[in-house]
Amino acid sequence: MDRRAPEDYPEAVAWFRKTAEQGSAHAQSKLGYFYYSGYVVPQDYAQAAAWYRKAAEQGDATAEKNLGTLYYHGRGVPQDYAQAVLWYRKAAEQGNANAQGALGASYHDGVGVPKNYGEAYFWYDLAVAGKLDASKAKDASKYRDEAASHLTPADLSREQERARKWFEAHQAKP
Repeated sequence: MDRRAPEDYPEAVAWFRKTAEQGSAHAQSKLGYFYYSGYVVPQDYAQAAAWYRKAAEQGDATAEKNLGTLYYHGRGVPQDYAQAVLWYRKAAEQGNANAQGALGASYHDGVGVPKNYGEAYFWYDLAVAGKLDASKAKDASKYRDEAASHLTPADLSREQERARKWFEAHQAKP
């Protein structure tokens, strides 16, 4: 629950902006969210894209995924599915489950990349095991299973092994 009074919002935004201008990827991503959602500032997709890009170029996975979404829908940037996939992949490779699901969908539907059910299965499988909310996890699981129905048993086994190896290589380190 947000306990700040609405009159405190401009001050909070000013602090985020100051920190973002000093190079904080987290603050840049947060400003991107504010402009994307219209939360505490007027909605402005071009500003959202600009702030997400600054954070994404520093490797912020959430900003990378969100910048991909802006390219996918053409909000604040020209619609460009290949750019969407590029940013989704950057975030997905860092373990962002939402980006993994978006990348799986791109391969499943052949949007921005050639249709490839093996790749779709792989990315959906990672997303399902990641931190998705319940409804997104249910959808990703359904689409993963649908992609699997297009694979031979050998191809399915290969993608499952690939996902297992990915998890081994990306386990959280203490």
